[in-house]
Amino acid sequence: METAPSLTTALDAQLRQIIAAAGGWIGFDRFMEIALYTPGLGYYTRDDAQFGMRPSDAPGGGGDFVTAPEMSRFFGRALAAQVAQALEVTGTREIWEFGAGSGALAAQLLGALAGRIDRYTIVDLSGSLQQRQRASLLAFGDKVRWEGSLPQQLQAVVVGNEVLDAMPVRLLARLGGVWHERGVVLAADGRRAWADRPTDLRPPLQVPGEHDYLTEIHPQAEGFVRMLADRLERGAAFLIDYGFPEREYYHVQRSTGTVMCHRAHRMDTDPLADVGQKDITAHVNFTGLALAAQEAEAGRVPPPAGRFGVLGYTTQARFLMNCGLLQMLEHATLPERVMGQKLLMEHEMGELFKVIGFCRGEAWDALGFSQGDRTHTL
Repeated sequence: METAPSLTTALDAQLRQIIAAAGGWIGFDRFMEIALYTPGLGYYTRDDAQFGMRPSDAPGGGGDFVTAPEMSRFFGRALAAQVAQALEVTGTREIWEFGAGSGALAAQLLGALAGRIDRYTIVDLSGSLQQRQRASLLAFGDKVRWEGSLPQQLQAVVVGNEVLDAMPVRLLARLGGVWHERGVVLAADGRRAWADRPTDLRPPLQVPGEHDYLTEIHPQAEGFVRMLADRLERGAAFLIDYGFPEREYYHVQRSTGTVMCHRAHRMDTDPLADVGQKDITAHVNFTGLALAAQEAEAGRVPPPAGRFGVLGYTTQARFLMNCGLLQMLEHATLPERVMGQKLLMEHEMGELFKVIGFCRGEAWDALGFSQGDRTHTL
């Protein structure tokens, strides 16, 4: 569905006002926030369907991209095996999901675990997506609720699928051997354009050489993990997204960054065009998440439940296989097997997507990381 011209025009006008009020330049993180989350106008807050299969895969579909729960109901069923173990080990009876999208993952987890939990809480910034979630989860009644933010104290298992990649990032550009922060301005013809300012900011790893190099840093995603560390009194968290450990993320040859746009199942690298009409994402630096958890606990007196730290880290394929996906697919229909295999295949989602787990207190042998744990690569 095309975004109504009036919405696009309104978002463009608001963006112009914000840039002017900021002195003519805003950082890319601010631009990304405006493009995705401006109430009623941003990509994730407008009233249409961002999530959906390609029409060739699912007649009647045709959103801009598809996430794993929309691709296969067995994604949620496999994740439920890990969540069930986490609920038992931590003695908690609540699930909190961040960025629930269409509500597909929530429905899958509730279908598998409804008897083991007292409440399923969704935190989603998009009012339109909340409406879609309420409709799809109506059958689960008052077991499901919506909140605007994480409470100050929490005892639960937290899940987030493709949430971190949509958190705004800051762009750093090394040009002629000098580091700059890349932002957005209005050119003389009124169009949006890139503009770079010298900065003291640096990537977390030194990138060898002096060749031009563009990359991202992730203060919001790392801040999210710090918030979990601060507020999770008992429980665990499982975050699933595409990305790399920092040695791969800031590889000398990865010189054009990872920012990508998605629209109608096509990708492009120009976030300044068609603002509000397409998704803008960046890959996740999983080492940064692990260090954020570590730094959040540094110097703090450990609470009775212990410190907050990494439980495991592995590929989506290995995680789902550890959780029994292959056995589940044995009893599936042929079309379901085909879609389920896409969750595992290296050239689809299996290798690029990773799962990182955190827990409060002493780490335990988590099912999803029982084989192929890559924590040592972080």
